[in-house]
Amino acid sequence: MQISPFHLAVSVSDLKETRSFYIKNFNCEVGRETPEWVDLNFYGHQLVLHLDENKKNNDVESKVDGHGVPVPHYGVVLDWNNWLKLKDQLEGDIDFIIEPYIRFKGQPGEQGTMFFKDPSGNTLEFKSFKDMTRLFAK
Repeated sequence: MQISPFHLAVSVSDLKETRSFYIKNFNCEVGRETPEWVDLNFYGHQLVLHLDENKKNNDVESKVDGHGVPVPHYGVVLDWNNWLKLKDQLEGDIDFIIEPYIRFKGQPGEQGTMFFKDPSGNTLEFKSFKDMTRLFAK
């Protein structure tokens, strides 16, 4: 199955700082931009950051594998080696909400996962499966 790029638009309280965060940590290329918004190439997907100086975060937690997972959140499912590389790159630079770990060990949905926020308070999750065919496993 070929995966189509998704389009996600999120609000940010500081466009310049949040833009720099995505470029620095995820090597995002910048597409179109204005003083109010910027398009980023986020692992082949279109992530649009929209300035909202009055942005408020109303995270709700959902219990998953003993952790309070912030909702809403977004991110990318990486292949295993790229997930490990990103984990190593971010450790020491990022304040994790949920430190990188292996979730659902020994179960069909076993995965590496980590959660953190961008400078505007949006929560990201990056995850990986050693066996990508298990992405939707029950």
